[in-house]
Amino acid sequence: MRKRKIDELVEAFAEGRLTRRDFIRKATALGFSLAVSMSIARDFQSREAYAAEVDRSKLSKELNIYNWSDYIAEDTIPNFEKEFGVKVNYDTYEDNEAMLAKLQAGATGYDLVVPTGYMVEIMLKQNMLAPINHENIPNIKSVSKELANPPYDPGRKYTVPWQWGTTGFGYNSKEVTGKIDSWGLLWSSKYKGKITMLDDMRSVISVALKKLGYPLNSTSEKELMEAKKLLMDQKPLLKAYISAPVKSLLISGEVWLSHLWVGDVLMAKEENDALEYCIPKEGCEIWDDSLAIPKTAPHKYTAEVWMNYCLRPEVSAAVSNFVHYATPVEAAKKFINKEDLDNPGIYPPPDVMTRLEFQVDIGEATRIYDQIWTELKAA
Repeated sequence: MRKRKIDELVEAFAEGRLTRRDFIRKATALGFSLAVSMSIARDFQSREAYAAEVDRSKLSKELNIYNWSDYIAEDTIPNFEKEFGVKVNYDTYEDNEAMLAKLQAGATGYDLVVPTGYMVEIMLKQNMLAPINHENIPNIKSVSKELANPPYDPGRKYTVPWQWGTTGFGYNSKEVTGKIDSWGLLWSSKYKGKITMLDDMRSVISVALKKLGYPLNSTSEKELMEAKKLLMDQKPLLKAYISAPVKSLLISGEVWLSHLWVGDVLMAKEENDALEYCIPKEGCEIWDDSLAIPKTAPHKYTAEVWMNYCLRPEVSAAVSNFVHYATPVEAAKKFINKEDLDNPGIYPPPDVMTRLEFQVDIGEATRIYDQIWTELKAA
């Protein structure tokens, strides 16, 4: 009964039929302490501040999203559908290049995609993205200052951040022994058949480059040929090149060492506590993925409403808590699970950050990367 009454008070407060003072007075009369009553009012007003005025007459009946697999909270879509009355159609991919190829092949129905920074650069050069209207996305002001003005999209004219993280490796602490701090472990013959690498051209080649002490965005043919040889030497030790689906193999113990994104390792750890994550001493990739609207999007306004919704602190935090990646919204951190907030794999300390590199568009050198990847997969 008391819950129903407080819900009615919140509804009246939301509709302006109660002032904040009257809400607190009535909530206190229901038996809530003054502190709790004030907290309810404050939290509600905080949530309301992030709910932009939406012109429901401009909302489409459907919204088509193309995102990475296992990269959203279970309630993100249902809550959006309930609040806005929009049906969300949701498809997934495993790497940036697959997403790009599908759009280039003529997939024109998607309203939102989630490219990594370097892929945003590529898509902008190919005139594939629509500019966004910040007036429809007021929550963009809540983005952490580190991500508010990225080099691939100065001023966030085309994108809003989704999540960010690192790509190191996961390992089974019961099976992998000795010093665990280097990419060299993924070349160890004693773990033959128990090692996997991501099914991702740029990420795989970047590991070899970092192991050799080179920049992960190298365009030097000499350095890239050295990386190719290193990866060819590793190939017989691998179980597979595999991305998100490797989680089940880590959980079952079929794989002991996996080049993988931090969040996927920690999601697998929920079912196998022996799993741990390492950012190697040689350094690794740091990345941020962003929501972007293809130029061919049929429902641009609704896509911008989705962007604004995802930048609400509690929505962004719910995604981060589910997928174990870092939130790009500063105000969301108060909703993040303490275990994740304190995890240096998710939120690396300053000394670790100095060893991390963002991928950038490598331009004409993409041809060399493609050649290496084709030969590597065929070997």
